[in-house]
Amino acid sequence: MLKCSLCVNDERTSRIDIVNGKPICRECQVYLKHPLDREKIRKELEELMKDVDRAVVAYSGGKDSVVALYLAKEVYRIPELEAVMIDHGLMAEEAIENAKRIAEHLGVPFKVLRYDYSDIFRNALLKGQSPCRACSKRTMEKLRKYALRNGYRYIITGHELPFGHHPYRLMSGGVVQIRLLSMMTEEERFEILEKLPFEFPELPGYTTNCLVLGPALQLYWERHGHSFEHRRIAALVRYGLMSRERAEKELQKPEVPEEQWKVVLEKLGLDRNRFKL
Repeated sequence: MLKCSLCVNDERTSRIDIVNGKPICRECQVYLKHPLDREKIRKELEELMKDVDRAVVAYSGGKDSVVALYLAKEVYRIPELEAVMIDHGLMAEEAIENAKRIAEHLGVPFKVLRYDYSDIFRNALLKGQSPCRACSKRTMEKLRKYALRNGYRYIITGHELPFGHHPYRLMSGGVVQIRLLSMMTEEERFEILEKLPFEFPELPGYTTNCLVLGPALQLYWERHGHSFEHRRIAALVRYGLMSRERAEKELQKPEVPEEQWKVVLEKLGLDRNRFKL
């Protein structure tokens, strides 16, 4: 099986061509023709942040949103901040505790909005698909409405990958989503986490807050033979934001503890016999 020489894509996830004697995936070929300018993106972010005086931080209690909250409070010193967690019903208790502890440590008001996303998660597990895009889309829409109701113009998120070549996007109603970690390496994020009372939950899959991601990844692996996180993590490697070694580890098939499966299935009202567990 051909593997891209620049990222971690292989023939399961991307078309691979031989270019100048080396296997290179189509995504990397596009990147080589139109590379991201990391310094330009970060400079654009710095200029944007000068105008931010009030903001909501999309705060899941996971490692990246924790870093985003730290940057917003301690580096950019936004005068008025609110950390808002959308609890979709399958947040890990450890993530909620992390969120509370770090918001208190940083002196940022913390609010939890609880919703039922069981329709998204149930559908994903039954079809062996990723729940992440639908979950993220619904969460951002709820945060957008929250921002409009409370007079916020900016929503800060903990995404490392920019929107194309920009660290922000304009949402309807004039709300601006800012990906505060745009082009920040994993090493830089971990350096910040070491300064904070953040405790890493032992959760399967590339997550530090969600109980359903591990089971969804396991089912997807069994059906497709690879992770639905593959292309996103390949992009992190391509842009120099994650090491190939770490990426390969994160892309392995997760082993979900029996107790976690039990909690997820019970909350979603699903029969475990449907999943051949």
